[in-house]
Amino acid sequence: MPLQLDHCTARAIECRPPLAKGIEEGVRPLLDDQAMLTATDEHGHVVKRPSRPAIGRMLANLQRGNAHLVLERVNEEHPGSWYIQVLLRENNTYQLEFRDGVAELHYQTQTIAREKVLVALLGWASMKPGWRDGFMWNNIAGQFGHSNCETPEPPGCATPSSDAEAV
Repeated sequence: MPLQLDHCTARAIECRPPLAKGIEEGVRPLLDDQAMLTATDEHGHVVKRPSRPAIGRMLANLQRGNAHLVLERVNEEHPGSWYIQVLLRENNTYQLEFRDGVAELHYQTQTIAREKVLVALLGWASMKPGWRDGFMWNNIAGQFGHSNCETPEPPGCATPSSDAEAV
């Protein structure tokens, strides 16, 4: 999967991921039964079904020459590309991105706080409601062109604000 992590637009989102059927608010499994989570670093080291501590270690080990980490959710019943990735930039900030299935739903933010990145990674991995909170997300779909898929409106997603500040 190619990383294109250096551009952004000024379109921010306010979204909440939908709860899986039969899951109560605040009680989410690390992953649903049909999907498999993988973690991959820049060296190509792959961890299948990574634990929370493994994700934390991989994030803590980011440095020059091993500056990015990708968590990907693979589910044959849901085609598309579902992942969150982080890049440790040369200025020691973290660039965080996620994609919800198609290029049109690809978002990016930046932060200086590794702890916030870890909370986001673990929240995404466990499909925890509110994992996106605390960041200003920018839609960067324009970098990838249009997919041939129809872009679904994510359930529980408010209309993006056009006057939000860019990161």
